[in-house]
Amino acid sequence: MAHLFSPANRFYTWRALWLNLAIAERELGLPISEEAIEQMKVNLQLTPEQFETAAQEEKKRRHDVMAHVHTFGTVAPAAAGIIHLGATSCYVTDNADLIFLRTGLTYLINSLAVLISRLSAFAEEYRALPTLGFTHFQPAQLTTVGKRATLWIQELLWDLRNIKRARDDLGFRGVKGTTGTQASFLALFDGDHEKVETLDKRVTELSGFSYAYPVTSQTYSRKVDIDVLAPLASFGATAHKIATDIRLLANLKEMEEPFESTQIGSSAMAYKRNPMRCERVCSLSRHLMVLHQNALMTSGVQWFERTLDDSANRRITLPEAFLTADIVLSTLQNVSEGLVVYPMVIAKRISQELPFMATENVIMAMVKSGGDRQEAHEHIRVLSHEAAHQVKNLGLENDLIDRIRRDPYFDPIKGHLDALLDPASFIGRAPEQVDTFLKDWVVPALAPKELQEAIQQSKKVELSV
Repeated sequence: MAHLFSPANRFYTWRALWLNLAIAERELGLPISEEAIEQMKVNLQLTPEQFETAAQEEKKRRHDVMAHVHTFGTVAPAAAGIIHLGATSCYVTDNADLIFLRTGLTYLINSLAVLISRLSAFAEEYRALPTLGFTHFQPAQLTTVGKRATLWIQELLWDLRNIKRARDDLGFRGVKGTTGTQASFLALFDGDHEKVETLDKRVTELSGFSYAYPVTSQTYSRKVDIDVLAPLASFGATAHKIATDIRLLANLKEMEEPFESTQIGSSAMAYKRNPMRCERVCSLSRHLMVLHQNALMTSGVQWFERTLDDSANRRITLPEAFLTADIVLSTLQNVSEGLVVYPMVIAKRISQELPFMATENVIMAMVKSGGDRQEAHEHIRVLSHEAAHQVKNLGLENDLIDRIRRDPYFDPIKGHLDALLDPASFIGRAPEQVDTFLKDWVVPALAPKELQEAIQQSKKVELSV
């Protein structure tokens, strides 16, 4: 991703676009020599000396595109007089950006597929491990560790869908001229409208796009940037939620992100095991979500056919959005590949809360054995408050079940108490939901060839910091 938005790749892409324009213009009859085309083809990559020349030219001309037009001409002298023929700066800057956006989205799509694959394996492994559910971060009915992971995966699937839509919807600016009217190209082809239309289609084809936007101003509409950054911002929200859940579970000591044997959690508190990777994900995800606002504001303040106050903002915002999404994905993949679950801690927390949750089952069992529902409810109410006093006021363990065992009223069901307290009987269809979700939703979503290749070729992510 860093290479995609690097100066080397940007200026290489500009040169490739100038080459495509020259090829198409030559095909349509303009006097451009084969030698000019060949010199352009063999000089698409810039050398360090050419970068220096371009920098000197830009300092003199205060125009980055013209600086590179002149620099390209020094190594392709046969083409010097036809480079950028009929074009405006946005022919290279905007079309290059669209190429970068499409390629960057493809990178993110592939990384998302790998992350979904990793978390799906985790969900399958822990499909039936009961764990305490939380609503309002207060103990609630049980779920399973795997079922909770499917909530993360489902949002990632929506992100995958949204990013693929954004990529597949991207068009090319094409060959439109200074204000989008193609007037310069119409002049080049002596008023031949058909040749101008053919030129636009041919350059679009040579640049690898299936279509060009039918109308543009000097630029492609900055609303396109909104559509591209929106699913990235939405993914940022997903990533923040996943990382936050893991951070909270780390505090409960039920689950942890990877922690190397020599890793230091705190310079002062040697025992600390801070979830720094998930904290990093949260920090970067907030930045990613905010960047979308730049695209919205930039699009909204464009005047008529073009105003240049978009340029500096976009040069920061677009690369940052993609680089941020990329590192968030790789960090989450690293976390997913080393998640540690502590079943004994989970079981202990369940044992502290399950007695209260099981009271309804106890009451029903008493009724089935011939007891009175209201009497059973009253006995449970009194014993529950006594147990709550032990927990809240004395800091002791929840002894509700022991109190039930000691109460003669519950003699008819004491032989069934262990079965009534089996955590597996409180998780509903969670394991089956995991199985169905993975089979009916994840497998089809990851079935496309490009995603399967990305998963098969993927390697573990190693973080250095």
